[in-house]
Amino acid sequence: MGGTMFSFVQVEFPWQLGPPDGRYLLRAPGDPNGSPSHVIVVSTLGAPERRRLASLRRGRDVDPQPEPTPVTTGRATIIDVGSPLADEPAARAWLSAAGEDDLLAGLAVLNRALHAFRLVTADPYAPPVGPRHALVARLGFGAGEEVADGLWTAAREVAPTGGPRRRRARRRALAPQARLAAVLGAREAPLVSEELTLRARLDLDHGRAREAALQLLVALDAALAELAARPPAGEHAADLAERLAELRSRREAVGAAAQAALAGPLDADQLASVSLTLARVEAALRARASADYA
Repeated sequence: MGGTMFSFVQVEFPWQLGPPDGRYLLRAPGDPNGSPSHVIVVSTLGAPERRRLASLRRGRDVDPQPEPTPVTTGRATIIDVGSPLADEPAARAWLSAAGEDDLLAGLAVLNRALHAFRLVTADPYAPPVGPRHALVARLGFGAGEEVADGLWTAAREVAPTGGPRRRRARRRALAPQARLAAVLGAREAPLVSEELTLRARLDLDHGRAREAALQLLVALDAALAELAARPPAGEHAADLAERLAELRSRREAVGAAAQAALAGPLDADQLASVSLTLARVEAALRARASADYA
């Protein structure tokens, strides 16, 4: 390969990722004859000897203060083979400028593989991963076989921050401590539309526009029904009524996008409609959730 270098993102999580250890070649979706875009190397780390020892002790009395059980660590190295770096100076220039956006791009590729694993194994509990889940995250570069074996010429750790600021803000707004206590204490029942909206957001953020459109249609209908049935009191009622009127005005466009999603990919206008409407549903749910805790 001469002086060609390849950039990579490497992340470790405190669980086995799912796909068996090995190397997985990825191409752009829908392009089976195209050039490879990434190679993902999955490996499992941990303490198997301790786990085997624990299995031999099953059935014995349990210590009231047991030691923490050692956990398996899953490591994924996402190698960008579609955009090789010309030489080491170019690779070092890339590494000096690389940051969280590169980490998120690598995680998006990994989540595509994890989603495929979830589908082919029909395992609804196989989760996606985010930056805040990682024990450690690294950006680096190396020669082809070097990075494929988990080694590198140069690398540095990056501190996962939990994703874009808007997602952290959304999570804080939808799950403040007071409301969490109310839901867990059965003083408040969460809305079905909240869960459906989160699923639509997950699909859209991971590039699954067709799934997002179909999910959003159900989430929108549920939100319209539930928010109208549980209006807030006082000054917040007028604000929610205005938000509901806006959401109703978007129902037809979302329905059209969902119908189109049954046949194939969305066009740019349909995707924009789904993205904007999803954001407005989220805003309405935030407003309704915060009204009781203002």
